[in-house]
Amino acid sequence: MFARRIIVMGTGYVGLTTGACLASLGHRVVCCDVDVVKVERLARGEVRILEPDLPERVAEGIAAGRLEFASSAAAAAEEAEVVFLCLPTPMSTGGAADLTAVESVAGEIRGRLPAASVVVTKSTVPVGTAARLGRLLDRDDVAVASNPEFLREGSAVHDFLNPDRIVVGSDSPDAAERVAALYARLGAPTVLTDAASAEMVKYAANCFLATKLSYVNAIAELCELLGANITDVTEGMGYDRRIGQSFLEAGPGWGGSCLPKDTRALLRVAETAGFDFPLLEAAVNGNTRQREQVVSKVADACGVGVESSLSGVRLGILGLAFKAGTDDLRDSPALAVARALVDRGAELIAYDPGLRGDEPELAGIATLVDDPYRVAKEAAGLVLLTGWPEFRTLDWSRLAGMLRGPVVVDTRNHLDPDVLRRAGMSWRGIGRAPVG
Repeated sequence: MFARRIIVMGTGYVGLTTGACLASLGHRVVCCDVDVVKVERLARGEVRILEPDLPERVAEGIAAGRLEFASSAAAAAEEAEVVFLCLPTPMSTGGAADLTAVESVAGEIRGRLPAASVVVTKSTVPVGTAARLGRLLDRDDVAVASNPEFLREGSAVHDFLNPDRIVVGSDSPDAAERVAALYARLGAPTVLTDAASAEMVKYAANCFLATKLSYVNAIAELCELLGANITDVTEGMGYDRRIGQSFLEAGPGWGGSCLPKDTRALLRVAETAGFDFPLLEAAVNGNTRQREQVVSKVADACGVGVESSLSGVRLGILGLAFKAGTDDLRDSPALAVARALVDRGAELIAYDPGLRGDEPELAGIATLVDDPYRVAKEAAGLVLLTGWPEFRTLDWSRLAGMLRGPVVVDTRNHLDPDVLRRAGMSWRGIGRAPVG
């Protein structure tokens, strides 16, 4: 049975994807946001998030009359059966998740919610948030549930509609079952549990993935020292079903909107609980070190020495977004490396097919151009930081002729070293022997 009315609070990556996909499953959805201009754009079907298939899903929902947008959360809540909180929970100065937006909206709607409705946290929130919201709402006739999202940027719509699992937790079993029923058409394995356990699932999963990535980057560094090939090593590891193929790619470090925030938040939760978590601390520290290693690799490839200044060195940067397929710069490892290169004195000219050039995060770091070949002109080398597929098909002979130093530092092991060698260029990767 489908809910008569679902309200989604927040229209970021998670909120807009959640609303559009729930509408595609047959539900009637209203997405709310405090940004009136954004709401008006979305109501016209204008989606400014770079996310495959999302604009089409939004347009379909609007055309079918199942997806609407509003700026008044309280008014929308009056007709809600289920309210999803898809609101920012940024990392505070101390590392804990900032629940200001979540608590503000909960306070705004608590007097307007119908009896027997369910408030669901979709955002990543600390363990105990559902209980905290229950006290804030102070409504015996309104249940609170946790339904964490597991969406990857660049494939969020696909992930929503093809989930590995659905996790719903509530201290009200009836509420948990009602929320789980919203996803019935997807036929995914469903975990019904208490609210605290559901909240913990998201942190446990993301922090495990962060640890896995830091481990692979450490193995990649060891491969370079011992003459092994990280690509072959991870292939051999990945066939082990206990390990799996995913998150075994060596790179410039992990980042994005989730892993940095969630690792810090879980460390803070552990500290508050009096629990020492050295394994997770090592993963975070290893990630910071990986970015430093990449900067040293670039300096060495440009012939100035690992610890030397890059003052006066012009570098071409290929990719700055957190990952290919998105325009998200939040905690992007590519941007972190670029910033560190600038701190060493380098001048950066960058190209990223997902960026427009007006992003405030780029100020003082890189000059963004609209042609990948422009980054090579008179540069001492190229640094590939985001693995956009189109970078593989660039005319590398042309790029070699434009560079002062025909070298590419490929921090994603994304390019074919033999293609670059035949183009007259040197290739430097992560965890593999140099070529050329």
